[in-house]
Parts: sequence; C-alpha cells; structure tokens
Amino acid sequence: MNKEVAIELRRITKTFGNVVANKDVDLTVYKGEILAILGENGSGKTTLMNMIAGIYYPDEGHIIVGGEEAVIKSPKDAFRYKIGMIHQHFKLVDVFTASENVILGVNDGSKYRLSDVNERVAAIAEKYGFIINPKKKIHEMSVSEKQTVEIIKVLYRGADILILDEPTAVLTPQETEKLFAVLRKMKEDGKSIIIITHKMHEVLSISDRVAVLRKGEHIATVNTAETSEAELTEMMVGKKISLNINRPEPKNPCERLVVSNISSVDSEGVQVLDDISFTAFSGEILGIAGIAGSGQRELLESIAGLYPITSGEIMYNNPASGEMENLRNKTPMQIRDLGVRLSFVPEDRLGMGLVGNMGITDNIMLRSYTKGKSMFLDRIPPKNLAKEIIKSLEVSTPDEETPVRRLSGGNVQKVLVGREIASAPSVLMAAYPVRGLDINSSYMIYNLLTQQKENGVAVIFVGEDLDVLTELCDRILVINGGKITGILDGRTAKKEEIGLLMTKHVSSAEAKEDESNAEK
Repeated sequence: MNKEVAIELRRITKTFGNVVANKDVDLTVYKGEILAILGENGSGKTTLMNMIAGIYYPDEGHIIVGGEEAVIKSPKDAFRYKIGMIHQHFKLVDVFTASENVILGVNDGSKYRLSDVNERVAAIAEKYGFIINPKKKIHEMSVSEKQTVEIIKVLYRGADILILDEPTAVLTPQETEKLFAVLRKMKEDGKSIIIITHKMHEVLSISDRVAVLRKGEHIATVNTAETSEAELTEMMVGKKISLNINRPEPKNPCERLVVSNISSVDSEGVQVLDDISFTAFSGEILGIAGIAGSGQRELLESIAGLYPITSGEIMYNNPASGEMENLRNKTPMQIRDLGVRLSFVPEDRLGMGLVGNMGITDNIMLRSYTKGKSMFLDRIPPKNLAKEIIKSLEVSTPDEETPVRRLSGGNVQKVLVGREIASAPSVLMAAYPVRGLDINSSYMIYNLLTQQKENGVAVIFVGEDLDVLTELCDRILVINGGKITGILDGRTAKKEEIGLLMTKHVSSAEAKEDESNAEK
C-alpha cells in the first residue's frame, strides 16, 4: 500500500547574507504520520520549517502540497494550504479567553458569534482528547493549557499539516504523555505532524520517521523503529559521541548557601515564594524541578539580588573570609563587592542575560567594564575569552563581533553559559541552561556543570528534563506554587515521583522533613 504524500520539499535552499541556513534539502512528509526533525543548533531545522509556515521564503527549490507546487509567502498562504505552526513561544493575548484567541485574525467574510466559536472549540477538544475550557482566560491557564489553545488555533483554521517547535520544552512528564496521546489521535485522523525536538527519548517514543539535518543539509530520513539514539546522534554530529552524564560523589561538601524561610510577593500582591528553606553545598549539584511559573525564576533572582523578598534570610558562606554573609536586601553590585561570586544564567537569554545588538566580546565585557582604571576599556582580554568560548563550546558564528541576536537560540545560550562559567563563581545558578540546545551541546553543558562541581562550586541547576535531573544532580528540590513540595536524593529519585511532586501541595513542615531526609 503506497503512502499518500502530504507535503514534499525539493532542493530547498535559504541563505542569510553569507550564511547558508539550508542547502538543497529534499524532504517528504506523508499523510497520517509523525515526522521528527533532528539536528544540532544552527543546522537549519527551524529555518526549514519557517519556510513551510510562510515566515521565510526559499531562495531556491520547490514546495509541493497535495501534488501541486505551492507558493507560500506568508502564514496566511500557509493556512490556505492547510499548514499551521505551533511555535515554542506562545503568541496569545493574556486577557482574552481561549475562544477569543482562537478566532483572532480569522476573516472568512462572515460574522461570527462567540457562542458558536465556543461550541466549535469544545468539539475540536472532544474529538482529539484535549482538556480545555473555551471561556477560560489565558492568564489563568497552565502552560499545557496555553499550548492546547495554540494547537486548537491551527486546527480551527483547518490545518492538516501541523508543525510543533519544541512542544514539550516546559511540560511535566504527565503533560507530555497527554500531548502525545492527542498527537497520536491526530495521526489516526490523517493529520501530518512534524515535531522539532531535542529530547531523543521522545523522538523514539512518538515519531514514525526521523529526518536528520546537519549544517543546513538533509543527511537522511530513517524509520524510527529501525534506528537508535546513538545512531541518530552520530548522524547529527558526524562522529560518535558519548551520551553518558558523569556524576561523581561530592568531595568535602560544606554549606555554601543557606536559604531560610524566604517569602516574596509580586507587584500585584500575589505570593510567589512561600517559606522557602534549603541548603546548597559546595561540590554538589542541587537540581530544581517544577512546572513553569512555580517560582523557580523568582527564587534564583532573589538569591542573585534581582528580586526583593519580604521575609527570611539568605546566608552565604564566603570561602575567602570563612564568614557567613547575609545577602538579603543587597543589590547585585553589593553582593559582588562582598566577594560573593554568583553567576546567573537567566531563563530569558536576550531579555535579561545578553544585549542582542552587541557582539560576543562586548557582552563578555558587561561582566568586567567597571574594573577599568581609565575611561578607555581594554578589549583584548574579553576578546580572547570570546574566542576561547567560541572554540571550546563550538559556537556557530562568523566572528566574535557578530551581534548575538543574529545567532541561533542555542548558540546564544552557549555564549551566556560560557561567560558565566568563565567568571569563576563559588555559586553557579543556571536556569534552563540547555533549553533549545541540541543533544551534543547539552551534554557539553552538563559536563561543564560537573567540572564546576568538582572544582568545589555549589551548582544550582533549574531544569525541565527529569531524566537529566535524575542523572546529573546530587539532590533535587521540587517546587510548586512557590512552595517546596519535596527534596529528593538524585541517585534514587524516580521521574514519576518528581512529576507528582511538581503538581502536589504540601505543608512547609512536610517539605522540611523531606529536606532533612535527603541531606541524611
């Protein structure tokens, strides 16, 4: 039985100046299949999908939809060919309901009633197994609910070909399984689904075939049942690499950071941190797990002096003086002047961590410009450091002066992590340091964090891949709704157990008992 082709790409090429994003790519997607797209950062995955979705237009080549050549110059054109893309960063209006977001921008020439839209949204949800309230406002929704709205948006417009960019990046294991169940129902309904993801175990679990890109070229498309994680990784990178995370036992651990009963409220008076207490030891990696928006960002920012707390203490054991210093209510500059070397890799790379219009050298100088002894800055040391980061972390960039906004998301992340580690911290806080990174780059970062641990640094790692948390971390702190719901031993913790704690509410007394047990 011959499979029916949904969309075919023939010799697609796309360049940006001197940079070749895609070169002579041939790709076929069949009706009723799930195709995973794999590749290192900068390999052209998202660019290729953006051409199908109408965000970019190819310089050369042809896109064939339903047996006929398609001209897709805008997302509106893509919808005309029944193609819809669900982006990693949601494009929703917070104050609107699910249905209002779904109907936004639909112009079919007829008037509509919101009650009719509600009914149709509910019908789509029931058909594929989504759980969604059409009348619920976006700002009241969980991350998985928002993603559901984005998927229903393209289904409402009649999409038969769906492209999902990193769909499980911020989902719990339970939410991921629910999403996969929905995708399988769509596949049974004849939909063609293309997934961009870096999570290899998910690729093997959900896809029928896997297309591998390397340096903008299509290397191969293989049947998922006939391949392995090692084989796919070798195709992506072009050489064999080790996919083992080394977790040495902590050596001579001592209390480096003691957080006691800290609480905080946001500008609207909502409690974002509620009586948080834990200890981070030198020479260990303390993982933090939680559903997005559970307080992870605020917790790390409060330690870094970027977020005010209303009560509690943050005590730092200064290795230089051997004295405990209270970091509460101190500015980041005051914290640094105390000799506290906190390095912070924020969740928002370009919004908070780096300046997009500046090159790698200038972004590195943001860490050291106040150390100059005159009005003229010495650019040689940061330039050399920039070159070292580019080489050691394999950053794909024309040179060290290229504005970081022109780099792929993964390469931006490498620059940020490299700069923070280069500052030789005693406490390294990393929020989602491998988000959007390919598997090779991710393992590179894991090894860097382990090296910092072996150097006696207290590493606090906020991650979203529970498999990695259980392989990398010595202890795992789970947070939900601004409260600690448990602290587990990383060597014995099961990801299902962590997933349950991510959605569980417990008392502070129970959490403290868990921390005591984990430390024993």
